Amino acid sequence: MTGAHAADDDPRNADVLVYLNGELVRRDLAVVSVFDSGFVFGDGVWEGLRIHNGHPAFLDQHLDRLYEGAKVLVLDIGLTRAELADAIYQTLRANEMTDGVHLRLMVTRGVKHTLYQDPRLAPGPATIAIVPEYKVPSASSVRLFTVHVRRCSPDILDPKLNVHSKLNDITACIQAYTAGADEALMLDPHGFVATCNSTHFFIVRRGEVWTSTGDYCLGGITRGNIVHVCKEAGVPVYERNFSLTDVYGADEAFVTGTFGGVVPVREVDGRTIGDAPPGPMVRRLRDLYRELVDRDVTERAGA
Repeated sequence: MTGAHAADDDPRNADVLVYLNGELVRRDLAVVSVFDSGFVFGDGVWEGLRIHNGHPAFLDQHLDRLYEGAKVLVLDIGLTRAELADAIYQTLRANEMTDGVHLRLMVTRGVKHTLYQDPRLAPGPATIAIVPEYKVPSASSVRLFTVHVRRCSPDILDPKLNVHSKLNDITACIQAYTAGADEALMLDPHGFVATCNSTHFFIVRRGEVWTSTGDYCLGGITRGNIVHVCKEAGVPVYERNFSLTDVYGADEAFVTGTFGGVVPVREVDGRTIGDAPPGPMVRRLRDLYRELVDRDVTERAGA
């Protein structure tokens, strides 16, 4: 696999213990029912977390998004925030994991009585899985391809919900990699640049950092933190509508995500962006983002 989520296989993952409904089980034994709501209907919420010095970076922000999504879906997680955080730390301790780890937290509505979409047919408890993996980003830069698949509007499937159903993004991803790119650049229903299929997109023009309005993309944790560090450092940053013409003429471009952090974009639709990425702004933002991660983890360790 190429792109912002590329990573080399790590043989240690074969022996990783997975948290599943309160128990720690071997990875190959971590299974759910074929009647599970997540398996059958994609009915659930999830978060990806990066582990730094033994702590999940920006854990509070991720739990905010998880619990808000569950509330929207009327999904009872069944654990308090403190209990869920403790389950994450329990999983890390059991695997003696401290760095170079990406963790996926998944919550579904649980097992259904019969295979129909009505959520009342899954009375609970929720299925909770925490899957940690030794995973280090390997991409130095990425190539994007603008796909015909558009981001959904909120009246169809609200892009703010980080739900298990990702078919919109998957079809975009397929079109991108069959075109020879690493990831899809997706437009909103009005033709403005929105986001990528699994990361958020930024451009740099004349010393300014631009990203989309955010109306048609997930409320990305890393995306928001990059906007935050720009403002802290006095870097002009704008959440605004812009078109592919603005992208093709950009000085730099990059994508953001929990796994890869800040990853430069070297090409969009066959057009080279900038010279020899990473450019000066991407290098600066990478440093600022690392400092923010360190601050967050240090505060959590001292709490």
